Amino acid sequence: MANSEPASWWRGCAIYQIYPRSFQDTSGDGSGDLNGIAKRLGHVASLGVDAIWLSPFFKSPMADMGYDVSDYCAVDPMFGSIEDFDGVVAEAHRLGLKVIIDQVLAHSSDKHPWFMESRASWGNPKADWYVWADAMPDGTAPNNWLSVFGGPAWEWDSTRRQCYLHNFLASQPALNFHNPEVQDALLDSVRFWLDRGVDGFRLDTVNYYFQDRQLRSNPPLPAGPVDKDAEANPYLYQHHLFDKTRPENIDFLKRFRALLDQYDNRASVGEIGDEGRSLETLAAYTSGGDKLHMCYTFDLLGPQFSAAHVRQCVEAFELAAPDGWPCWAFSNHDVVRHVTRWAKPGSDPSALARFSIDLLCCLRGSICLYQGEELGLEEAELAFEDLRDPYGIRFWPGFKGRDGARTPMVWHCEEDNAGFTTGRPWLPIPPGHRARAVDVQQAEENSILQHYRAALSMRTRHPALRSGTIRFLDGGEDVLAFIREADGEKLLCAFNFSELPARWTPADALGAVTALDLGGYETAVDGNGLTLPGLSAFIGTIG
Repeated sequence: MANSEPASWWRGCAIYQIYPRSFQDTSGDGSGDLNGIAKRLGHVASLGVDAIWLSPFFKSPMADMGYDVSDYCAVDPMFGSIEDFDGVVAEAHRLGLKVIIDQVLAHSSDKHPWFMESRASWGNPKADWYVWADAMPDGTAPNNWLSVFGGPAWEWDSTRRQCYLHNFLASQPALNFHNPEVQDALLDSVRFWLDRGVDGFRLDTVNYYFQDRQLRSNPPLPAGPVDKDAEANPYLYQHHLFDKTRPENIDFLKRFRALLDQYDNRASVGEIGDEGRSLETLAAYTSGGDKLHMCYTFDLLGPQFSAAHVRQCVEAFELAAPDGWPCWAFSNHDVVRHVTRWAKPGSDPSALARFSIDLLCCLRGSICLYQGEELGLEEAELAFEDLRDPYGIRFWPGFKGRDGARTPMVWHCEEDNAGFTTGRPWLPIPPGHRARAVDVQQAEENSILQHYRAALSMRTRHPALRSGTIRFLDGGEDVLAFIREADGEKLLCAFNFSELPARWTPADALGAVTALDLGGYETAVDGNGLTLPGLSAFIGTIG
């Protein structure tokens, strides 16, 4: 990118996540590809976002849909070629979009040459590149660590006659970050993509890089009520003190940042899955200016949806890391789409979609959108025989997996497979999604798609929303209210989380408030406060 661009472009940016397998197919094999991404980038640019995030497209056996990498510097043939990737970068840059790619560094595929060499013997050059341990004398696992995807986190290898660690699938062995050669090799792969012109990296499972050297067992969670997710997955019964979020992570993140700083205007965003201490970890990983540029957690990607919860998350981060930077998201490829996750019986998903993007655009931090949310797509209901996600297959029916959020994009209502492919799509396209296709909403003045464009445009036009400070006001039980301020601009933001009308009167006089036109809301403003319809937003200038 041009050196004249600001190095802090990432601060307050809007990122659009593309799940390559489900975006656009141009080959007719039913799976999306890089040429399809290039073809549809005009739609992404029209939203008013700043960057795209590409989920993995690297060479992979696809046991976990590309999050099991067998070659960090190659494109999997199902997505195209390295030249096709270069074409995506060129087209994105032509449209003014930055390119962020996923880096899955915590583990590789068991088909990666590194692991194949490591498992061959105890004494080969890569014997210590993965986390190996002897089984207990009775043949059981070295400790009590569990896999996120079910069962023990250890797999016996009959050739080496030891167990190797896998935090996810058995085909995703954990790399040994205590070995500096492993760190060097992974950073070399990052440098490969930097040299190809990518603008940033999303680091998958960024707090899983190191494990306790002594391999101590995790304690159970403190006694208390068990939520419904924990009932489906015993992983959530442990307090993960020793298998992730280890202090050594900080030094590696500093090495990673130092590499990025050798290039102009590059950025990084980390994914933190850290039950009970995620905001604390986010603060540690983004503060100081020498680690990650920003991180996101699952705190706003869960079932909780209330004014109090959002305020608590934002204020907790602001207190812990005043010099750090969050990246907020409501949906991604790993969770139920938020218009389904947060819906109450009888609620209007379209109203929830509009409300959510307005709220997201007003939060302090960068923001991340997931493909299809700009159409208000709801979670797909899939039959067990249609599932491709190993996580969902393992825990069905208590947990139905992630495929419901990964179904193909719907581009044209009347075309075969909604314009996604001329072949058989790798996941079914829900009939209900067709009515929300891009071509339908493009023609509707008040569609969710048009509302997304308006909200993102508002965020871009107002520096207070993109980079300003945030100060919360007392809004009562259902109203979230705060002031964003920067460069002499002061904005009042108020959100009624209830589906019933709410009256909000600030404790202190705010002065004259002029509403910004978001469309779709009938908020009444008077000298004493606001009358907010159910599930509505108000953004206005003060003074």
